[in-house]
Amino acid sequence: MENLFARKYNEKSLMAKIRKYSDKAGQKVVYAVLLLYYVMKSPGVAFKTKLTIAAALGYFIAPVDAVFDLTPLLGFTDDLGVLVLALVKISSSITPEIRKKARQKMGEWFKKRNEKELLALEGKFSAMGKSPF
Repeated sequence: MENLFARKYNEKSLMAKIRKYSDKAGQKVVYAVLLLYYVMKSPGVAFKTKLTIAAALGYFIAPVDAVFDLTPLLGFTDDLGVLVLALVKISSSITPEIRKKARQKMGEWFKKRNEKELLALEGKFSAMGKSPF
């Protein structure tokens, strides 16, 4: 399954989806996407890690998934689940610099960044993945 969704990933499609649906997806989803994106762009990241990230981001981009993205209240819950699972798997690759880049981009895209939501998301994958931050 990883390869199926990894084939859907490309940077242009990813950025287009984020711009179009960032308000509907919410800050947790966008922050998760940005963390994965910046890890993937980092030098020295293992191929297996990049494949995991590409699969998760490919799922996010895919027009058809388990729960239709525009379904009220539920649309991006499956996407968030997939993104968090990927974050757990690759959490040791998330450096403070990557977190900083992702938060800066969140500040550009959202007028008011919800720190509580971002910290809650970090808590989910850092506790499960034993991230160093």
